[in-house]
This record gives sequence, C-alpha cells and structure tokens, in this order.
Amino acid sequence: MFEVGDLVQYGGMGVCRVRELRTVCASRTQPGGQEQLYYVLQPLYQNCEVSIPVDNKKVLMRPVITREEALALIDAIPDAEPEAYHDSSFQRLAEHYRQSIVSCDCADLLELTRSLYAKKREAESRKKKLGVIDERFMRRAEELLFGELAVALEIEREDVPDYIAERLSRRGG
Repeated sequence: MFEVGDLVQYGGMGVCRVRELRTVCASRTQPGGQEQLYYVLQPLYQNCEVSIPVDNKKVLMRPVITREEALALIDAIPDAEPEAYHDSSFQRLAEHYRQSIVSCDCADLLELTRSLYAKKREAESRKKKLGVIDERFMRRAEELLFGELAVALEIEREDVPDYIAERLSRRGG
C-alpha cells in the first residue's frame, strides 16, 4: 500500500503524488454501506485530482522508477536499433501504440518513442510528414516517459531530452 507523499505512476495520468488516504462510504455502489479506502492522487503535470480505490485492479499503479533504473534505461538506448511499425489499418496501428501506453512501463514507452522517431525520419527522408495517429501517440509516450524520468532524475520534464542526449554523448552513444 502506498503512503501519503509517495510518488506513483498511475495509468495514463502519469506521475502522481499520493496526497491523501480517504475513507468513503460506498452506500450507493456497495450493499450495506460499507466503507472503502481511496487514494487521492495529485498528478504532477496536470491540474486535477484523482480518487481511486486502494484495491483498484483496473488501472495500473506502481512506484516511480528509481534514479538507478532511469540511468540504466537511458544507458541501454544505443544497444538496440528501433524499428518503425507500419500498418495500413489505422485501428491496428492505434491499438499497437495503445498497448505500449497502457503498460505504463518505461522500457515500453522508450521503445515506442524510439520506434516513432525512426518512422518520422523515414517519412522525412521521403519528404513526407508523420501521420496524425503516430504524432499523437509519440507526444503521449513522451509525456509519460519524460515525466517519470524527470521525477527519477530530479530534473524538469522539459530538460529530459537534453539530459539523455548529453549522457549518451559522454558515453559515446
């Protein structure tokens, strides 16, 4: 169970701080008016509040990665060449991207982001633009990935791309 003040990755919301634990009487949703414990989450990069049951099983919630895990993820970037994913069906394309987003796994988000950058370079080499679906999922993957890396590395989210580039250039990557 998470404690007040903990930083967590919560589904598509990204990084949130557990602001409060609240007991709510669920008389309408549960027979007998049983009380249920809720997390009150404050997303770091959105101006809202989210309340979710502590025993929530529908949306993934996990601790934010550590600094060491973030650095290991960055250091592994040069080891694999990303492949652009192509599909003529917009539905299958979006579903492929959505799977990486909903996993809330930094490695999946990094792979998706790198794959979409490869696809963007391919398109630009043919004097084309990246598709709307590709652009939308690239922005979303970057938001989630950079938000978590920023927290783990204790830097601003907008500084993450430069941090990655600098670290890789120092390592020869």
